[in-house]
Amino acid sequence: MVGNSYPYTLANWKSDVLLAYQSGIDGFALNVGRDSWQPQQVANAYEAAKQSGTGFKLFLSLPCGNANDAATLRNYITTYASHPNQFVYNGRVFASTFSGETCKFGQGSVQSGWSSQFLGQLSGTDAVHFVPSFFVDPSSFQSYNGVINGMFNWNSGWPTQVTTSFAASLTNLVGGLFPGAASVLNPLASLVGVTSTDQQYINALHSMNPEQTYMAAVSPWFFTHYGPQSYNKNWIYLSDDHLYSRRWEDVIGIRDQVDVVQLISWNDYGESHYIGPIEGAQPQSEAWVDGFDHTGWLNMTSYYATAFKTGSYPAITTDKIIMWSRPHPALATAPDPVCQPTNFQITQDKIWVIVMAASPGNVTLSTSSTQSQTFNVGTGLTKLSLPIQAGGFMKATLQRNGQTVINLQPTNFVFSPNPSSYNFNAFVIASS
Repeated sequence: MVGNSYPYTLANWKSDVLLAYQSGIDGFALNVGRDSWQPQQVANAYEAAKQSGTGFKLFLSLPCGNANDAATLRNYITTYASHPNQFVYNGRVFASTFSGETCKFGQGSVQSGWSSQFLGQLSGTDAVHFVPSFFVDPSSFQSYNGVINGMFNWNSGWPTQVTTSFAASLTNLVGGLFPGAASVLNPLASLVGVTSTDQQYINALHSMNPEQTYMAAVSPWFFTHYGPQSYNKNWIYLSDDHLYSRRWEDVIGIRDQVDVVQLISWNDYGESHYIGPIEGAQPQSEAWVDGFDHTGWLNMTSYYATAFKTGSYPAITTDKIIMWSRPHPALATAPDPVCQPTNFQITQDKIWVIVMAASPGNVTLSTSSTQSQTFNVGTGLTKLSLPIQAGGFMKATLQRNGQTVINLQPTNFVFSPNPSSYNFNAFVIASS
């Protein structure tokens, strides 16, 4: 999100590029807006990638809204088309959008707008490989034939169909879907990470042309909490059951049909799915972001990115534990002028744990003095969880041959029974 980079210096961009590169990420999608200062930050990003000497790539995710935007978009493309760090796909400048399915650029239709005002005016080294995120039904993709070279399925990062009413209709054991009924198997878990919408997109694209590009989304979380007086966005998507790991694994399972994976996101703090460090300028999200570092998720990104790119999971040679939880019970109440987020009932009160073990061992999870469980884990990656109650903590230890290898417990986390505001963000911690 270039819009969150207002105070960035070139050094900030270089730091982000190097951190992402070291974490197995090949490039950034630069989501740009209309602020007058953003083109300079885009220039800084490209310069930072160049100076990094890593071959790190960038591409633009473009805004649109009125007839005048087309010239701005074309200028972005022509400015960076020949840059050594521009992501080029099939010999063309890769470009995307977030939405854009209603943009006509002053023309009679969306298709003619994008075709005549943007794509048709870019040729030669400026020619674009266009893979937008148009929020339209895949059955309508055919109407964009000759306009798109593929499609980005932004919503595939989460099981967005899971709402409170959906959960209630899925089973008669509605109580089992809500916090406090941990003994009941949660039927929503089977929907986390699944590739059903991926397949819909892939099939629709291939019916147009087998060479169409499919870009899938992978994301660890989603919570946003803006009231009607600001952005008026206040909901969660189901992010339980190790969403980041399971989504990666399911996408890797169809890697022969997925051309590009976009991680959502590096720094979109407002929607709580950032995996990069908290820096820059937040979009009025400090209340639920400050103190909620997510770089623990970044720590396991290289493992999955390598598997996606090569087809084989790398050997784990260093023990690591990543652990997270929300900061208060889902049913807690708070003196918050913004109400509980839509769908707050679908999330479970649990700690979620990823163990990356170089050799077999025993992992003990604890959430109170009376709530703990020990698991035998083998070499490789293991997903674990444990219920947590109000006033609880989160702790994980890895033991091997009678020795404690990892002892992980944040000192600044309590599962608060009386939160001052609603916060469904994740508190993530990882062993060093």
